[in-house]
Amino acid sequence: MKTSDFYFDLPEELIAQRPLEDRTSSRLLVLDKETGAISHEGFRDVKKYLKKGDCLVLNDTKVIPARLFGIKSGGTARVEVLLLTRLEKNKWEVLTYPGKKARPGQEIIFGDGRLKGRIVDIIEDGNRIIEFEYEGVFENILDELGEMPLPPYIKEKLAEKDRYQTVYAKHDGSAAAPTAGLHFTNEFLDEIQEMGVNIAKITLHVGLGTFRPVKAEEITDHKMHSEYFVVSPEAADLINASRKNGGRIVCVGTTSLRTLESAADENGFLEPRSGWTDIFIYPGYKFKIVDMLITNFHLPESTLIMLVSALAGKEKVFAAYNEAVKERYRFFSFGDAMLIK
Repeated sequence: MKTSDFYFDLPEELIAQRPLEDRTSSRLLVLDKETGAISHEGFRDVKKYLKKGDCLVLNDTKVIPARLFGIKSGGTARVEVLLLTRLEKNKWEVLTYPGKKARPGQEIIFGDGRLKGRIVDIIEDGNRIIEFEYEGVFENILDELGEMPLPPYIKEKLAEKDRYQTVYAKHDGSAAAPTAGLHFTNEFLDEIQEMGVNIAKITLHVGLGTFRPVKAEEITDHKMHSEYFVVSPEAADLINASRKNGGRIVCVGTTSLRTLESAADENGFLEPRSGWTDIFIYPGYKFKIVDMLITNFHLPESTLIMLVSALAGKEKVFAAYNEAVKERYRFFSFGDAMLIK
């Protein structure tokens, strides 16, 4: 199966550049994965497709202001650093731009010296390992100096940091938001819970894979970057009980789906687990635990459109995407939503 099989033509003007004022006011395309039937709804109509006993699974990771702009020590050259994965207390795996200004031993100064970083290694794919020096609390300094790491296709600066954050974000660690969750408000989640729908929260820290295009000609040659996840005993118990009682498992976002499929056994039983996953889901994959998915519209030739094609079938997904383009849906992180049922 070739990467080019997952290409579609997307007019640039359909890429959403800013979030809607009301998180729940986006459009919703509903795709029946069995029949291929498509319907057009509003996001709040998600409630029509949920029933008592179902379990809605949310990824409660929190995006950190992971984009830092510094100056090369001893000069004036600017260096951009994107934090990806915390390896130790003060050591991070990062992306740097331009890379040639970030050689081992090079020091980078941020915020007039509030934060200093020294490049200690260059690893696979040209990523760097940086070791920071600072006084005080790193998270406070990062909140002051860092910017939200918006995807490269978003050209406008974000007016409010919190709009690239889910309302239930809790655990710091992501370099990108689990964007399907951006459509929910606390009030809307309360309405869903009042219907008798269970809500479970798991964690997957979204990392480098979000930014990396699939360059391999054959998709099986693509290597996913590992991301850290946590499934707590409470979440595992709630999800297992929901399945046992006939409820459906409804993932909010591909990150929630990838976490559950990584942690479940072959019978779909979920064990409390934490660790790293590099699971790559593409057509032919046999799902173990997930029944439904709420997601945004994804980039052409991305691992995410491959994942939704595995869940609903490539032909059905591409028919839905063609319909979304025709109907002028808003695409990607701040765009409209899709429900695969």
